[in-house]
Amino acid sequence: MARKQSDYLAALLADEEAAETKAETEAQGAAESPAEIEAPSPAPARAERLRGTTLLGRESALARVASGEVRQVTQLLLDPARVRVWKGNARSYEHLSEESCRELIDSLIAEGGQKVPAVVRRIDGDPDHDFEVIAGTRRHWSVSWLRANSYPQMQFVAQVAQLDDEAAFRLADLENRARKDVSDLERARNYAAALRDHYGSHLTRMAERLKLSKGWLSKMLKVASLPDQVLAAFASPADVQLKPAYPLAQALDDRSAAPAILREAKVLAKVQDERRRMGDPAIPANEVIARLLNARERDNERSGPVTYNSDFDRPALTLQSVNRQGVTLRLHSGSGMSLEELVELARCVLVDLEIEGRGVRR
Repeated sequence: MARKQSDYLAALLADEEAAETKAETEAQGAAESPAEIEAPSPAPARAERLRGTTLLGRESALARVASGEVRQVTQLLLDPARVRVWKGNARSYEHLSEESCRELIDSLIAEGGQKVPAVVRRIDGDPDHDFEVIAGTRRHWSVSWLRANSYPQMQFVAQVAQLDDEAAFRLADLENRARKDVSDLERARNYAAALRDHYGSHLTRMAERLKLSKGWLSKMLKVASLPDQVLAAFASPADVQLKPAYPLAQALDDRSAAPAILREAKVLAKVQDERRRMGDPAIPANEVIARLLNARERDNERSGPVTYNSDFDRPALTLQSVNRQGVTLRLHSGSGMSLEELVELARCVLVDLEIEGRGVRR
């Protein structure tokens, strides 16, 4: 898949020469404010472009592939506060941070500003914003952060394009395919929303428009169906990757396995929260996946009686059954434990069952 996407992008860059004259003519005839800046100089030689390393060249190619009707209007210097992020983008803006954008922030400082323009489109009906970002969410976040942290004059550089929602989605998707910091889960849920909003729930049509394998896209959409209760078991949504998460999504279709998986996810979520609170390392994603997939087998193992011994290594309490009718506990005589100790042991057993989602139903 990665090779196909790379070859596809290289082909787009190769086509840039044919569209270059038209794009320059349109850009020169459409001066705008605020803070219009000079249109880019003529592109370098074709061999230079085909190295595929300049983000500016990639942005231009992405904009053309998004729609045959895309027309670059001009390049602007914008106040990022007047620019919102398009909700159809896969990247989760709220999960961006100084740490995740540190390399980009340092680059903006070193280069004296943003060299690679984002792609935006004009919006109407929003008194607080004039544009929205289609491609360049991290650049928007980083420039906004710099303006709030010692660089108040930093401007957000953007190219304005005319795009409908479907074309905007394809543009943003093509850019995000090369981004390692966009998780599989973010992309999967973005695809699920796009399938409904732009393609009338027609998977084949969506795959053709995005030039993706129908089978691969189907797996991504399956991962998008993972419920929030299961996702909470992971330390971060970014840990949910396609290959290991797909069998988990399939397992949830099994009605006999799903309840055990959901109960285990609830337990794991509480453990992850406790580890975060204590500053301890999170349970890694591969272990979370394994525990969720094995949840039904562990439930079967726990279905029989479980006996708890006292400090004298004598039977003190047996958990005989847990079912819809309730919880059955048996207290043993001769355990050597006091009444208060037996009550505390019973309380601990009931609390553990509650954490596992098998407690007494109220």
